[in-house]
Amino acid sequence: MVRLIEITVLDDLKEFMKLASECVSDIGVHTEDGQIADAKSILGLKAINYNKPIKVVTEDEKFLKRLDKWAVDMDYYDPAEFNKK
Repeated sequence: MVRLIEITVLDDLKEFMKLASECVSDIGVHTEDGQIADAKSILGLKAINYNKPIKVVTEDEKFLKRLDKWAVDMDYYDPAEFNKK
């Protein structure tokens, strides 16, 4: 399952990392420009570019639901644009 989210401030990134570390499932973070990081890796997440929304990939539906506050409104963001360079 995939969720498109937008993180804009450091406190949100810290909260996201905390939520990810509490989850038993694997969680991947993918950027528009092809960067991939483990959501439980502090170093990996700090290397990610957050200027645009990121994809969060996991099989944990409950975790994805906890990301509601950062969810990108799909009416304003075209996911087809995500993989274009």
